[in-house]
Amino acid sequence: MFRHRGRNRTYFHNLKLASALSFVAGIVNIVGVLSVKVLTTNITGHFAFFSEEILLSHYSEAITYLIFIICFLGGAFCSSLMVEFSSGRKMFRPHLIPLITEILILGFVGISDGETLKLSISPYTIAGLLLFAMGVQNSLVTRVSQSVVRTTHLTGLFTDLGIELSKLFFKERESEKRQLTKNITLKLVIIACFFSGCIIGGFGYSMIRLKTLMVTAGFLVCVIRYDKLLYRYYALKRKLR
Repeated sequence: MFRHRGRNRTYFHNLKLASALSFVAGIVNIVGVLSVKVLTTNITGHFAFFSEEILLSHYSEAITYLIFIICFLGGAFCSSLMVEFSSGRKMFRPHLIPLITEILILGFVGISDGETLKLSISPYTIAGLLLFAMGVQNSLVTRVSQSVVRTTHLTGLFTDLGIELSKLFFKERESEKRQLTKNITLKLVIIACFFSGCIIGGFGYSMIRLKTLMVTAGFLVCVIRYDKLLYRYYALKRKLR
């Protein structure tokens, strides 16, 4: 789901990518809200809060929201930089360094729970790290899928879904119906997996608090291993033909 690009990339590659990483984003979203009361998968709301604090002359609070915005931007920038750096080097898979970065951040925030290793970090630091991690993920997914898949926020997704659903009501679109159906299915899968991540993440947080993110990091490790094993399986299958 990460390795194939261009013509070699199929709808099912994007479907698997979307389902796995939108599920992760859903967990991070709810854990961020429950733990530090901050949205950690998108920055739309932070722009509104930033503007509000400026109008109220609460400049220190405004700077905090500006930092949150920069954290997400920084994650997207670093992710793309990592992909560009590793693309020309055979020792690295382009997707691997961003994913490992995300795993390390989620794992670190997960052990920052006061009961784990006696390590504790501020709520603002937790929010900034999670925003950075989601910037990394969103940038990686966008590049891998050639802008077909978004996993960390749903606003644009619902807009596209509304447009595509409306096209189904016109007969002249019959020739496009199969592709429209596939596009709609992909978006519904992202929404369902994001929502599932929120629900499961909420239950997880109620039981193990921030350690839920350590489980999420473990899930991402499993996704990487699955992708690697599947790639080797198909490579071996081609050799045996």
